[in-house]
Amino acid sequence: MKKAVPFLVTGVLLLAASPALGAGPALRGSVGPSDTIRLVTKPKKGGLHRLTIRDLADDHNFHLRGPGVNVATSVGATGTKTFRVRLQPGKTYRFVCDPHADEMRGSFTVPR
Repeated sequence: MKKAVPFLVTGVLLLAASPALGAGPALRGSVGPSDTIRLVTKPKKGGLHRLTIRDLADDHNFHLRGPGVNVATSVGATGTKTFRVRLQPGKTYRFVCDPHADEMRGSFTVPR
C-alpha cells in the first residue's frame, strides 16, 4: 500500500506537467504564403489557450505580444508550431510579421 501512494503522486505530477494537456481552447493562426497574417480563431475568454500557427513562408514569421505573452515562429523556417499562452480578459494582444510589421499585423481584445 505504501508504494501505491508515491506512484499515484508521480502520475499526477506527470499529467500536470504534460505540455499537450491542460491547455484551454485552441486558437489557430497563419502567416504566408503571400503577404498575409491572420488569427483564424479568436479567444472567447481569458485563460490558458493552445495557439497553433501554420507558418507557410520562410520570409515571414508570426509574433504574438501582449500582457504576459511574447511568442513567435522563426523567420527563415516554415511549418506548424504550437504555443501555450495565458490570455488576460479585457487585454489587447497584437500579432505581426517582424520583417514586415508595417503591412502585416493584426490585434484582438480578449472578452471580459
